[in-house]
Amino acid sequence: MLRNTILATSALALLSLPAVADSDEWTVDSAHTSARFSVKHMMISNVNGDFAKVGGSVKYDGKSLDKATINATIDANSVDTRDENRDKHLKSADFFDTAKYPTITFKSTKIEPGKDGFKIYGDLTMHGVTKNVVLNAEPLSPVIKAHGGLHVGTSATTKINRKEFGLNFNKTLDNGGAMVGDDVNITLDVELKQAAPEKTGEAKAKSDKS
Repeated sequence: MLRNTILATSALALLSLPAVADSDEWTVDSAHTSARFSVKHMMISNVNGDFAKVGGSVKYDGKSLDKATINATIDANSVDTRDENRDKHLKSADFFDTAKYPTITFKSTKIEPGKDGFKIYGDLTMHGVTKNVVLNAEPLSPVIKAHGGLHVGTSATTKINRKEFGLNFNKTLDNGGAMVGDDVNITLDVELKQAAPEKTGEAKAKSDKS
């Protein structure tokens, strides 16, 4: 249910960018980024949801993957499962306890290129608990120039056990099964945009005069 890890995926977007970039700072384009999750309900169907507010940044110099870094933040109060009562329950102390833990964060620790994409390792902090997670990311989309800057995107998936983060609430059904599954599947679709480079003193002066 966390979607915070969403930002992790961002990093991979930068991993293969050419050195043509004017800046090594990239930000998550929230309008074109989604963090979705799926968890089993009553052992018969999947409940899907997402987090509407996700932000973050990636730093990559276009040369060394070892130096690439990712930082992401998710607003836990933005959880949306298309059911108002269920969303309120998820925000309560039974689950995310957003009054006490309003954000979910991810910080990368290692990015590892592979044959079919990338693996992004990092620390996910949710409900006051930090655990290492691994995201399997697809190859980067082609870098394009749009709206005055460079954009790149990718998709990534991972699976976590919610109980490892202290989200233990559950109920036993009449048949002995659980109302809520422990495993949570996460899918991240991320678009990154290059931050505008700092202007030199001369360029800034010209810009100020125009």
